[in-house]
Amino acid sequence: MSILFKGRVQGAQISQVSTSQRFLMFFVSHFRQALGSLGELWRAKAASLMTIGVLGLSITLPSTLYVMVKNAENVSSGWEEAAQISLFLKEDVSQGDIDQLLKRIQLWPEIDAINFISASQALDEFKQLSGFGEAIAYLDQNPLPNVILVTPTNRHASPVAARVLLDKLRDEREVDLGKLDIEWLERLHALLNVVKDLVTVVALLLFLAVVLIIGNTIRLNILSKKDEILVMKLVGATDAFIQRPFMYTGFWYGFLGGILAWIAVILLLWWMSSSINTVSQLYQKSFDLTGASISTFLWMLGVSVFLGLAGSLLSVRRHVREIEPK
Repeated sequence: MSILFKGRVQGAQISQVSTSQRFLMFFVSHFRQALGSLGELWRAKAASLMTIGVLGLSITLPSTLYVMVKNAENVSSGWEEAAQISLFLKEDVSQGDIDQLLKRIQLWPEIDAINFISASQALDEFKQLSGFGEAIAYLDQNPLPNVILVTPTNRHASPVAARVLLDKLRDEREVDLGKLDIEWLERLHALLNVVKDLVTVVALLLFLAVVLIIGNTIRLNILSKKDEILVMKLVGATDAFIQRPFMYTGFWYGFLGGILAWIAVILLLWWMSSSINTVSQLYQKSFDLTGASISTFLWMLGVSVFLGLAGSLLSVRRHVREIEPK
């Protein structure tokens, strides 16, 4: 008889031993049933590999998209110019007033860093970059104003918070004009939010498909052992005891599928790294894909095991109860 019948015989023997031995035999019984379920998967390698492959690849897509979104957020958080405020000061402001303004706004909790660019520095930089150095030398006076570049903290770098900070800075008496590319920030955050929602929808649909596929696989497995289950119930086995090996089967599907998904994510990130490096070189930025960490692996493995157990539970609760001796 299979693992189900053997487990039932062991269960009858446990009632004759002490409490400590019962406690030990409980875990031994679970361990044997887990190994028995794994052995059954090994004996049906082709069907098991197909189910594990479907589960693993279904988790790979949302996991890869999630990692890419996280990397995009890390890159965007490093673009200080995306949330940088430019303050153009009035022409009649003295250097003493400018120093007082710098000290005053430096103490604001919304501001991470400030950079003062004097009118003369701005003019020198313009001469070097524009190529009109000789023509600019004929100007009677410097047409460029003093500028303060304000970098908000990460908490105040969102479009709404940056707009509030910009309005607050404009109220300073030394400031003539404040500028912030709000539309760029709004587009950036809106795009990331759309991608996050897309990842969530795709993940939910794929996870639902995985649960249904595993549930149908376990259902077929239960029906193939209908006669064995009938014998087990005739000798007094409970539904919970009969369901346990099938639950372990779902666990193994999820566990092995999670490992497969993690390997697939690593391979995808490795394959995409060359393209990412090409793009980063065009923008003169150093960027490395991250995400294939132990925490990500544990998260993927936990989700995969949960889906495997959910699919198993969906089938065993219904179909095992329907099998009753007449």
